[in-house]
Amino acid sequence: MTTSLSLAERLRSGETIRSAWSTISDPLLLESISALGFDAITLDMQHGSHTEQGICQGIGAVKASGKPVVVRIPVGRFDTASRALDFGAHAVIAPMINSTDEAKAFAASMKYPPLGERSWGPLRSGAGYGQPGSHDYLQAANQQTLSFAMIETRAAYEALDAILAVDGIDGVFVGPADFSIAWSNGFEANPYSEDIVEPLTKISQRAAAHNKLAGIYAPDSAFAKRYHALGYRFITLASDRGYLAAGAAAMLKAWDE
Repeated sequence: MTTSLSLAERLRSGETIRSAWSTISDPLLLESISALGFDAITLDMQHGSHTEQGICQGIGAVKASGKPVVVRIPVGRFDTASRALDFGAHAVIAPMINSTDEAKAFAASMKYPPLGERSWGPLRSGAGYGQPGSHDYLQAANQQTLSFAMIETRAAYEALDAILAVDGIDGVFVGPADFSIAWSNGFEANPYSEDIVEPLTKISQRAAAHNKLAGIYAPDSAFAKRYHALGYRFITLASDRGYLAAGAAAMLKAWDE
């Protein structure tokens, strides 16, 4: 679905955004995924094959569909956050944000002064914020580009309120597999663990209390529905490799029936 409202405006109004998750760096594949029913597309640089060149090309492919683009950067690569925005990303997810200092560094890379330290250098025109370089443009860019700090560890969970209180952090995003590893003290990687339901519920509640956004990675639709009911509104669903596998499995099953 395309709309005149920005990703930030849609999420802040309470709309649920269902995003595809892209791990394969190929513009033609991204064009195909963008034509599906997802509301947005997320490009994964942390564990996916996307590089800086890949996200530059990929963002162009997705933007042609009129859908917003989100980029997950590698751990600690806040310079890449600024680059993703220059390339035209509407939001950035930063993994392993475990402290207020890390949250502040991420926010600084995402926002123009006086809120942050993002430097001037947009690569793509037509961002829709007004006259490039104007005060209105800078203010709108700070409002319309979203920064999601990932909550994946016990340290991040313990610092949750402090992270959410950082100016320039627009929301938090949960990686449930990594969170389950931390919560079980390395016993398992299980996003379906019942043990993490309570802390994941608290993360969404605390985000709402701070008037910030809450997002989560969902390995399947049942998981997505469960956490949507708990207050998560930005939900990334499975991955491009999963879509290929599911489609092929459905076709082969239909053949055999």
